[in-house]
This record gives sequence, structure tokens and C-alpha cells, in this order.
Amino acid sequence: MLVTIHQPNYLPWPGFFNKWMQSDAFVILDTVQFHKNDWQNRNRIKSINGASWLSVPVHFHFPDAISEVQIADMNWAKKQLSSIRQSYAKAPFFAAYWPEIEAILSAQWRSLRDMNMALIRLLGRMLGCHAPLYMASDLPVTEQDPTMRLIALCRLLQADGYLSGSEGRNYLLQHRFREHDIALWFQHATAPVYPQLHGDFIPYLSVIDLLFNVGDEATKTVREMGGKVR
Repeated sequence: MLVTIHQPNYLPWPGFFNKWMQSDAFVILDTVQFHKNDWQNRNRIKSINGASWLSVPVHFHFPDAISEVQIADMNWAKKQLSSIRQSYAKAPFFAAYWPEIEAILSAQWRSLRDMNMALIRLLGRMLGCHAPLYMASDLPVTEQDPTMRLIALCRLLQADGYLSGSEGRNYLLQHRFREHDIALWFQHATAPVYPQLHGDFIPYLSVIDLLFNVGDEATKTVREMGGKVR
């Protein structure tokens, strides 16, 4: 059983869903410290002026966990909804995907984590991601060491493999996985290139850019971004 673990990002990029597609279970790591203006409360789309940030205003107090962070302004979504519509109204598949995304963004959320999870579940369904999701905050794991926390989550789910992001090479204690008989894999993915509106191609945007531009082909595009390496 191959497990991947990732923080609950806001409108994640396609690589997030590529990891999900490769895994047998996906743990959402909402128990770690929140970092403001990281990917948990912002991401990028493509407007007529190029890459544009979408940010969710939040209330938090250091060292709050992601699960504790609250959305600060109940009116924040109006500007974002307008920005997304203006950027993608002419995209060929905008009408097919926008109503469900708009409904989530329009709701009166208090918890950033809960809103992100609603979006992640919806986008995962649109892309055909089937592996079950688990919330770390629902699981009886209290390890604080970054590597041992991941190993404890894997052991709880009886996993014999863990899929890390490529950056995991820089901070994971790889020998710890070997000591617990867990095969350690690293995602090896390349940002996909696909038709976009508004001029030259820009990579590493939210997956909604891909969905609005290529529709059902997004599933194949995400799956073929890459695989895993040791």
C-alpha cells in the first residue's frame, strides 16, 4: 500500500493531484504549523495580465496548526470570483466546471482547512482521483519530528511505501523509512504544457487553469505528468 501525505493547499496545482493518482491513500496533513502566504491560503491563476495571485485572508496566531486557522473576512470571495470569471469566461470548458467551484467559494466558510478540503474533494472528483482521503487530525498520531510523523501515519495505515514530493530529499531522514520497512519514493513530475488563454504559456498555476482550458483531457494530462523514483 502506497501512501502520500500533503498539506491542504488552496486550489492546488496539478502536481498535487498527480500524487493522489499514484497513491492508494492520501493523508491531508492539517496538524502541522500554518505558514501565512504559503500554498495553504493562496495560489495563482492566469489573467489577461499574466500570472495573478488569489489569496484568502486569515486569522491565526503563531504557532497555530493549519486545522486551527480561520478565514478573516467573510467578503473576501467576491473579488476572487470576479477575477476568475474575468480571466476564464472565454475558456472552452469554463461553463462545465465553474458552477460547482463557484458554489464552494461563495459559501460562508470559517475554517480555511474545511474550505480547502471541499475544493480538494471536488477537484479530485473532477479529475478522477479515487484513493481515499484521511485527515491527520482525525488519526491518533502525536509524533512531532517531521520524519517520524510521516512514518507513524504510514504505519497506522499499514503502508509499505510512502510517496514524498521531490523536495523531501532535502529534509527527510531516509534511513528512518528503511528501519521501519517502508519503501520511500519521490514524485518525479514535470509541469504539463497545454493550451492556455492570454498569450505565452505559464506553468505551475492552479489546476483550475488546466480544467477550464482542456476539460476532460485534464485527467490524462495530470496522470502523465510523471511518476515516482527512489
